[in-house]
Amino acid sequence: MGLLNFAKNVGKKLFGEDDDEATATEALNTEIADLGLDAEGVEIAVQGDEVVLTGKPASKSIKEKLMLALGNVKGIAGVQDNSEDDSEGVFHTVESGDTLWAIAEKTMGNGAKYEEIFEANKPMLTHPDKIYPGQVLRIPT
Repeated sequence: MGLLNFAKNVGKKLFGEDDDEATATEALNTEIADLGLDAEGVEIAVQGDEVVLTGKPASKSIKEKLMLALGNVKGIAGVQDNSEDDSEGVFHTVESGDTLWAIAEKTMGNGAKYEEIFEANKPMLTHPDKIYPGQVLRIPT
């Protein structure tokens, strides 16, 4: 899939700017476990301000959710997908004033499909109104 870019200065704060790559990797692995995402078969490593995924994810959906959970963290500018699953997903970066309804209209042609976007981004999203500019969302296909 390549590199998925994120806004480095927004997102959930899991580690400090002065933390080393091993500490950041450990914090990201803890976050993945806390979210209940299945990272079995996937190795996560922090290299500078990027996360690198390698290995074989359980599914395309799991891989995309892992990429979003890891990338929507403050201090992470990108997620490099070097996994054995080369399928490409559809993503949308939230802009100021966006709602899930507006995003669904723009990307899926029907605002009423906002619930599908919400479901596709669980457990990272806990409520349809809790999105923020710079956040990257998975758009179901």
